[in-house]
Amino acid sequence: MLLVTLEQREQLFRNNLDRDGDHFPVVKLFTPWASARWLITDMDRGDEDLLFGLCDLGLGSPELGYVLLSDLEELRGPGGLRVERDLHFTAKFPLSAYTIAARAHQQIITSEVIVGGFAK
Repeated sequence: MLLVTLEQREQLFRNNLDRDGDHFPVVKLFTPWASARWLITDMDRGDEDLLFGLCDLGLGSPELGYVLLSDLEELRGPGGLRVERDLHFTAKFPLSAYTIAARAHQQIITSEVIVGGFAK
């Protein structure tokens, strides 16, 4: 499975053009064997390996930052499990709301009810 589809890449590129924007996450990635999650908002057209978003390694301290797509593609869990794209995720709020909710709950939260309480 592609972690980022061509359509999603185009939106990630557009978001990258406005780095000061509070974009809605385009892609949610996760490890099915652990608690790691990523809400990705943009991709650098000059370096398509470089993603930006809310990163949570499942250690209780989610943070905004960069991650390499190649690192996520190469990551393997028990039995060869791979990082997956959440096929059912559609962002309802900008990244700032997910970030505030994640910091309050010490993990990425995607519940509309919870995240909506932190939206401006």
